[in-house]
Amino acid sequence: MNAILIKLFATALTLSQVTTRPDAVRTQFDPAKDGGQVVAILRDGCAHMRKSFDIEDINLDELISTAMEDPSAVAGDNAPKILHGLDIAELNTSYKQFCKGENPANSPFEAAAVIAFYNNAVKDLPSAEALRDIKLPSASVILDAAGKPYSETFETHGRRLVVPIEGVPDLVQKAFVAAEDKRFYQHHGIDERGVIRAFVGNLASPGRPAGGSTITQQVVKNLSVGDDVTYERKIREMIVASRLERLQTKPQILGLYLNGIYLGRGAYGIEMAARSWFGKSVGALTLPEAALLAGLPKGPNYYSPDKYPERARERRAYVLSRMKEEGTITEAQMNAALASDLGIKPPDTARQDSGFYLVDHVARETRTFAGLETLTNASYTVRATVNAGLQSALEAALQEGLATYERGTGRAHYEGPELNLSEAIKRIEAAAPAPEPAAEPAPAPEAKKGAKTAKGADKAAAKASAKPPVQPAWQRALASARPPLYDVRWPLAVVLQTGKNGTKVGLPDGRVASLEPGPARGKLQVYDAVRVRLREGKGSLRAELRVRPTVQGAAIVLENRTGKILAMSGGFSYPLSQLNRVTQAVRQPGSTLKPLTYLAALNAGLQPNTLVMDSAVTLPPIGGVGDSWSPKNYDGGGSGATTIRRGLEFSKNLVTARLLQGGIAAKAPDSLQRVCDIALEAQLYAECERYYPFVLGAQPVRMIDLASFYAAIANEGARPSAYALEAVERDGKPLYRHPDKAPVRIGSADRVAFYQLKTMLQGVTQHGTAAALSGISAYVAGKTGTSENENDAWFAGFSNEITVVVWAGYDNADGVRRTLGRGQTGGHVSVPIARAIFQAAWANGVARTPLAPPSPEAKALIADLPIEPRSGQRVAGGGFIEHFRLKGGQVADTQYALVPRDTLYAMRPDAEDGDYANAEDGADVAGDLFGNLPGGRRTTEDPFAQRRSAETDSGRTADPWGLRRDRREEPQAWPGRDRYGQVNPVPFGSPFDDEGDTRTRQRRRDPDYLFGDDPGY
Repeated sequence: MNAILIKLFATALTLSQVTTRPDAVRTQFDPAKDGGQVVAILRDGCAHMRKSFDIEDINLDELISTAMEDPSAVAGDNAPKILHGLDIAELNTSYKQFCKGENPANSPFEAAAVIAFYNNAVKDLPSAEALRDIKLPSASVILDAAGKPYSETFETHGRRLVVPIEGVPDLVQKAFVAAEDKRFYQHHGIDERGVIRAFVGNLASPGRPAGGSTITQQVVKNLSVGDDVTYERKIREMIVASRLERLQTKPQILGLYLNGIYLGRGAYGIEMAARSWFGKSVGALTLPEAALLAGLPKGPNYYSPDKYPERARERRAYVLSRMKEEGTITEAQMNAALASDLGIKPPDTARQDSGFYLVDHVARETRTFAGLETLTNASYTVRATVNAGLQSALEAALQEGLATYERGTGRAHYEGPELNLSEAIKRIEAAAPAPEPAAEPAPAPEAKKGAKTAKGADKAAAKASAKPPVQPAWQRALASARPPLYDVRWPLAVVLQTGKNGTKVGLPDGRVASLEPGPARGKLQVYDAVRVRLREGKGSLRAELRVRPTVQGAAIVLENRTGKILAMSGGFSYPLSQLNRVTQAVRQPGSTLKPLTYLAALNAGLQPNTLVMDSAVTLPPIGGVGDSWSPKNYDGGGSGATTIRRGLEFSKNLVTARLLQGGIAAKAPDSLQRVCDIALEAQLYAECERYYPFVLGAQPVRMIDLASFYAAIANEGARPSAYALEAVERDGKPLYRHPDKAPVRIGSADRVAFYQLKTMLQGVTQHGTAAALSGISAYVAGKTGTSENENDAWFAGFSNEITVVVWAGYDNADGVRRTLGRGQTGGHVSVPIARAIFQAAWANGVARTPLAPPSPEAKALIADLPIEPRSGQRVAGGGFIEHFRLKGGQVADTQYALVPRDTLYAMRPDAEDGDYANAEDGADVAGDLFGNLPGGRRTTEDPFAQRRSAETDSGRTADPWGLRRDRREEPQAWPGRDRYGQVNPVPFGSPFDDEGDTRTRQRRRDPDYLFGDDPGY
């Protein structure tokens, strides 16, 4: 038996069952025993069809015989592919056998073959009950902090907003029924007359086959059996559709249809389509708008008003005419709708292009806090804490900072264009219509017609010439390009010229710029799409190539008082890696964890001017187990006695370690435990590793937890819980709202200790390791950090309103820890990024206020007194204002609690042992330990009031702090240049560049460096 004939008979067997015995549709027949029953079912089906057509006064025999008069016409080269190989004579014989009651001797029908095909087709048939209870995947709208739509979250083929059928106007319902299924309210899931018409029409008019599907069948196809163009799918579709009609009402089925169909512009369902095409809800659609949408299911791309407006008009006209035929509208209404414009709004080109990590985090919080399994099982309105402008700016700052680091270290590597537009440009050029002939100039107005006529002619000529210029093909291709890295903030440009005459690129706005290709020199091809950064100014427009870096980074902005996440990026680009390094990764924090130790020391009663020896120290094993610990400073040396303040400002490892030796508790292990206690209460860790390197940031931490701790410092000890989900609503009803709760106080340290720590961290930004922020240090405090072997570069800082944390480093997914390179510290890599983020925050609504004085509670226990900044000694007037804790109403003098006076006296330059044992270069300019300058003068400078002047002595900057060697993180050029702005003579091309190093400059060293035991560190 012919294969196509088998499929046709199996389909006819299905149609006969669902129309003549819908309550007893069999899904399995016995090939050996049920042949006679199959024949009977087919004959019953044909009789039913004839009766159905008799209702319409149509002679089915005549209709079919007309289609079969010329078999060669339907079986020839122009026949539909689906009919190739079909013997029309066999089809005609079969029709006579089952519909005319004849018993031809040469019947091609074989019941066993038809049964075998049918049984296989309906195997594992989907349940109609599943459609009755189905929850359509939906899009949820995420609003930003200002209440404006920010993002949508939906599954593939699920960008829809489900609306109950009661919410769809009757006019809209009737428009779709008229266009798609005029007998919807009469049939029982299958329109047999439509099926036969489609079949006969396909025979008589070869071309694109008509389907004859009802709205119910389309629901089943879209939501259950799939859209395969096969007989098997058609068989399954008819059976499930027939069953669905007995389970649900017509309005319920129409509701499934209207919410399930695709209507172009990425919109599924009538509500999303109404918003996408017309910017309004379905309830506000007009007649022409409803007719336009009702015409789209037949071919959303073919009839797209965006691409083919004339086709869309014709299709709309057809729907309107059908509505008029059905009596839904009057002829006057139809004519008025026909004359109206399409009325569509421009496509939404401002789709979300940022905040993907944050939206992911919001979705996770809806599961954790709101108890929602997913945001796509219904249409929710989600209110997030994101500041949209700041979010975009944060991503731009992070991406530019990471790329600048790799470019400056010689690590930028061009691996080819993001995409090439050659084929797209060819298609656009091939489809472009021939240019219109130039309009003839308007005849000059006769003088006698006067000035009024001349003015009118001028207006007409101006209007005729005001047509927008035709965009070049490359610009149109660029506008429609879909780059893989859709969240990268640098503009996409297309290469238009390469070679000896230079490289030119075209920009989205049509301008052409000269390109500096950088690492892509000699590798660019015409029509490559690349990322650029523009350099606008006098002269021709110039652009610099931007290469996607391999280094990663992350950043977060947290509102101090509430814990709201205003902006967050978990990596360079979400399409490259969905790992959110803010919330889902832990890295060694390096010196950004040192404030914990200083906080414990201040809370134990030490004052910021307490002197500590910045010299070698060895701490015994904890509990007598393991090795002793002998840390080193980043530069390997020490500076003798220094204040606690300066120890933190210049990130002295030795000072931090010595605070464990009697500065916090009598014994080092007990001091470590107190630091751990604060870390646990601050929720930096769930468990504290009790080993000494912990205080230098050896235990990895989550960035979001570090941000909450720094926000607590800004709040004098009140730690906020970071969150991004504000509220969830469905159909206007609240499902979840974030509880309005105050930050929780960290009781392991009091307000005074936190305020003193805050002022010390402001010193870090004024003249310490984050001195690149000195220009905004009145508003910002913070701490740099660099982990061992320079694998991680950090900055964590805060203003009164927000906390910003930035991390940069290479992922360790391959098990190999890759260094950022010598000298690539938190101060060099992360601080410039943080500065840009603070500036962006102030430009996007965050207040810019000087760092706040102590709270009333803390102020009552603090005395502000002048000191000499280098020695920490109190002075009578002037000097730097230090903030001292009061105890019993008196200043607790702890300056010499850790370094006795006699020890300091023995270290003076005029002591018998000779010169100051730990004098650094420039000490003769800065004065001795006690602030005595040559000639009996004393330092009275206030480093918080203004930056040090640029006075020089023998070519070096005067340094009243006496820490010239500790100022390697002062403002300077990006990596690749030394602190004097000179080009680094040794390229940073490899992770380690110290072997055979003969550079003439002094090696840059970071005070944030974690360990010094290994020379390779």
